[in-house]
Amino acid sequence: MYKPGSDEYFMRLALKEAQKGIGLTSPNPPVGAVIVKEGKVLGRGFHKGAGLPHAEVEALKDCKASPAGATMYVTLEPCNHWGRTPPCTDAIISAKIRTVVIGVPDPNPNVKGGGKERLLREGIEVREGVLKEECEESLEAYLKQVKTGLPFVYAKAALTLDGFTATSTGESKWITGEEARRHAHKLRHMVDAIVVGVQTVIKDNPRLTQRLGGRYKKQPLRVVLDTHLRTPLSSEVIRDGGKTLLLVGESVEEEKIAQFNEMGVPVRRCPLKEGVLDLGSVLSNLGENRIQSILLEGGSRLMGSFVSQRLVDKFFVFLAPKLLAGEDGYPMIRGKGPRSIRDCIQLDRVKVIRLGKDVLISGYPLY
Repeated sequence: MYKPGSDEYFMRLALKEAQKGIGLTSPNPPVGAVIVKEGKVLGRGFHKGAGLPHAEVEALKDCKASPAGATMYVTLEPCNHWGRTPPCTDAIISAKIRTVVIGVPDPNPNVKGGGKERLLREGIEVREGVLKEECEESLEAYLKQVKTGLPFVYAKAALTLDGFTATSTGESKWITGEEARRHAHKLRHMVDAIVVGVQTVIKDNPRLTQRLGGRYKKQPLRVVLDTHLRTPLSSEVIRDGGKTLLLVGESVEEEKIAQFNEMGVPVRRCPLKEGVLDLGSVLSNLGENRIQSILLEGGSRLMGSFVSQRLVDKFFVFLAPKLLAGEDGYPMIRGKGPRSIRDCIQLDRVKVIRLGKDVLISGYPLY
């Protein structure tokens, strides 16, 4: 809990605004801002989507009184360049804001300190690094793609207490309760794309959509990793009219690809590594197409491949108070693990929340 009136207190309010835009703004960052004068909040705002006003401008528009002489708290450094909208620094200067408090500097080459420098040249006080770690977490997908060109990789799994994602027959509906499943749909809303292996499509025929309803209208791209293009033309991800991308091996015949193209489904070739799609190339391909974040949903071999290659950036593991009480279920991860506990992958910045009878554990792997 932060002291009311402190920089941390007001930056926390800006973070709450930023949360409203997560899942809506890609390829732009989800930014939040609040404007404070004499200890009172005059305006709040968040970026609602690419091409729409940025958080700083939204907060200025929301002001109930003149913002002249006020302090603006913003989770990311304001931009100082023309894109689809004017520079935020112009709006801040015109509004006669006295102080700007920044959570995280923007590594985007179009910004990279330019916003801060412009404000300083205009005599505006700038402070930065307030709640930096929390602001970075809210912007993690954007920050990774700007710095590396690759999407942020989230991995999700629902497990029984003894560590299984399904019974020996493959049945997994439902391991977790309704509240946990709704939270899982929020994760789908949060990302640009959901990634699965072709075996999951063949076995489960999933829709891979978020079904929250209400204001949650955006659907993620469905990405199927399918080395030999075995995805059935009748599968839900092909025939339901939603956005789907198939990534296949370089030797797949043009005739097979044409069948999917005729149904409006793009197919892209990727190089192989040890007989399967090279996951590094898969991520590069997605990054080049401005996919900022992906949610890896399975199956266990695909999850194992991503983990063994240290490609997962954050885990979300839903744990249900149920036991299969056997040894023949499906594990979360298949592959060769370490022989020593000392060599286990440890999670950092772990959070645990209760969702009905279930528990969600999230954290960042230390590779």
